[in-house]
Amino acid sequence: MGMNNTRILITVLALVLTAAIMIQETKSIPLCNVDTNDLQKCRPAVTGNYPPPPTPACCTVAKTANLECLCPFLSRSGIDPSKLKALLANCGVNNPSCLP
Repeated sequence: MGMNNTRILITVLALVLTAAIMIQETKSIPLCNVDTNDLQKCRPAVTGNYPPPPTPACCTVAKTANLECLCPFLSRSGIDPSKLKALLANCGVNNPSCLP
């Protein structure tokens, strides 16, 4: 009987994890030509004291996003503007007007 309880517990845990993953993926919101979850691809390049260069996936997001549209959100994001400028420069993307 203990073995059956273990199997049930493992099955329930697998279902809960699958549901959590599905819910997380559905929280992405299209905003300014990019899904909000895709913006996470650039997080490492704008956080910390010495952020790494942006990845190719991050640069794709930066090139696809409508940065002028994102300006109101960027100013409230808490991201250091100098780190964001460095990311855009590394990706070959022009700064939006909110990042002179």
